[in-house]
Amino acid sequence: MVAAVLLVIALSPILEGQRGRFRNEFSDNHESPNSEFVLARWHYTAGWRGDGWGHDYPVAEEHILQIMSETTGLNTSRLSYRVVELSSPEIFKYPFAYISEPGEMLLSDKEIENLREFIERGGFIMVDDFGGQGDEGEFSRFNANLIRAFPDRQVFPLTDAHPLLRNFYDVDSLYMEHPMTRVKSIFYGFADQKGRLAMVICFNNDVGDYWEFIDQPRYLLKPSAEALKLGVNFVMYSMTH
Repeated sequence: MVAAVLLVIALSPILEGQRGRFRNEFSDNHESPNSEFVLARWHYTAGWRGDGWGHDYPVAEEHILQIMSETTGLNTSRLSYRVVELSSPEIFKYPFAYISEPGEMLLSDKEIENLREFIERGGFIMVDDFGGQGDEGEFSRFNANLIRAFPDRQVFPLTDAHPLLRNFYDVDSLYMEHPMTRVKSIFYGFADQKGRLAMVICFNNDVGDYWEFIDQPRYLLKPSAEALKLGVNFVMYSMTH
């Protein structure tokens, strides 16, 4: 954790200077640099509200990508991100995808088809920024889309024994709290047809919010640093498994 904390302190003036750009605007999309890794945020059909797909965008991307470029040796940069329509074949160009507020999803048949193909072709998805309980809650709405795509498959809980926590940084535990509600987080996995971990579901959490505000004293330091380490680990795991 010490290395991550020192890195946050060193980068804070740079990261702070990036704030102020408007977010949640699809028009803010850009041509990402020619780099080894690009973080693709999916824009999807929503059943209510409709703006959750863009929460924390693009500051969260810029912060975690800058951390990755400085620590991992990956050929990437803070601008190596892209918003992609889930219904588009463009999703297959970027093997790592980020989904925000999946409880808002009401996917079209084409989006369901692309979601299924993306996973079966070896893609990796990080699902983030949702919570709540009950049969009508955000998890149930998200899971209904998964069932449409994979009627024979279910999510499963991830534990602290999973190699995902040790593949780059050593992460103490998956015990985290939602940065705003302080509800205990639960991490789930989802496998492809070969049993490979293809999706990490950050339930009762908002890892992207930790990323976005890593340059401000809004949240506790340790979970903020753990969120950075988890993000790096997710990417490195996806590229090596």
